[in-house]
Amino acid sequence: MAESNWSVGKVAKRCGINVSALHFYEQQGLIQSSRNAGNQRRYKAEVLRRISVIKAAQKVGVSLNEIKQAFESLPNNRTPTMEDWQQLSKRWQRMLDGRIAYLQTLRNNLSGCIGCGCLSMTNCPLYNPDDQLAKVGSGPVLLDQAEERAGGNAHQQTNASS
Repeated sequence: MAESNWSVGKVAKRCGINVSALHFYEQQGLIQSSRNAGNQRRYKAEVLRRISVIKAAQKVGVSLNEIKQAFESLPNNRTPTMEDWQQLSKRWQRMLDGRIAYLQTLRNNLSGCIGCGCLSMTNCPLYNPDDQLAKVGSGPVLLDQAEERAGGNAHQQTNASS
């Protein structure tokens, strides 16, 4: 098969995704195609690796925006090599560690005060008398502080990518 001769249907079938996902990825600048004489999309075989990286990253919670930024960091926006994948996965692993720490903190504190300022729980006067945490920041301040101690800022990244 010629290098740039993968049809939309063949790529979608080989990658286990819908054709509409390919179109979406292309609109988002994650993959590229060329056009044949009949104006049909054609892909190089390397698009299979890009889509595999996209799918793997999405499975572990990396946003499309974060994936796009990672691809853009590669020289000439090339398809990630094995070495590139190692670097990308290390970066994403640190981000995921922060998210995991945040979720663990959330799980462990669901029944207690999270520092949101609601003052409706009986524990809040103990943890947050007169909403003193409002001076520190907004939202679930105690959860955010626990996350910072764990070394991550996943909550902020998650909110920014939502």
